[in-house]
Amino acid sequence: QVQLVESGGGLVQAGGSLRLSCAASGRTFRSTAMGWFRAAPGKEREFVATIIWSGGSTYYADSVKGRFTILRDNAKNTVYLQMNSLKPEGTAVYYCAAHLSGSVYSEYAYQYWGQGTQVTVSS
Repeated sequence: QVQLVESGGGLVQAGGSLRLSCAASGRTFRSTAMGWFRAAPGKEREFVATIIWSGGSTYYADSVKGRFTILRDNAKNTVYLQMNSLKPEGTAVYYCAAHLSGSVYSEYAYQYWGQGTQVTVSS
């Protein structure tokens, strides 16, 4: 079984920064990419960013480009989401997920999910 554990969420003022971490473990973990999604109150879960384990290519939602950076540490099987210039609309539960196959922008392409970490941005 694969486990994904997120950490780093919290309360921050608008314009501030947070760094989320997602540690992956499990004997059969062989995902090609790791992604971050978020679910705001009353809204559907949406794509935020993805990084490919091999080569490090990255993909971002337009709403976070230039403010968020996704990083990886292959040796630690850990992915990070550095979030700068946070906005109140960034308030959501953030989930990391392990990609299986298909479009990296679709949540249905991801097989394993973490439990989520709450990010609250105050205005």
